[in-house]
Amino acid sequence: MKRKSRRRLIDNEDEQNPLTGVANLFDIAMVFSVALLVALVMSYQLPELLDPSEDLTIIKNPGQQDMKIIIKEEGKPIEVLNMTDEVGGGTGEALGTAYRLADGRVIYVPEDSEESAENN
Repeated sequence: MKRKSRRRLIDNEDEQNPLTGVANLFDIAMVFSVALLVALVMSYQLPELLDPSEDLTIIKNPGQQDMKIIIKEEGKPIEVLNMTDEVGGGTGEALGTAYRLADGRVIYVPEDSEESAENN
């Protein structure tokens, strides 16, 4: 009787294949990587990155030489704008004035086109 039970253990295909326990390793890795991505987004408090209908603009290293602006708009691919030392030029018209308050906020005051035409 002991021989029959030993044969059954050897004849069992699950025990002959050493990779049986590793079969779902890829699935586990994918679930772990998605969970890690979601945890990273939540730790930066930016759930808008996962919502396809949200518009988002991120500024990395503001005021530095390697400043980048990342723009995500609904229905458009994500844009990354790298700042350079080149100065833009061209013609245009003044639209208003921006003021920086003591607390760091910036207020934009548009010019009234009728008043500016009368003053000139």
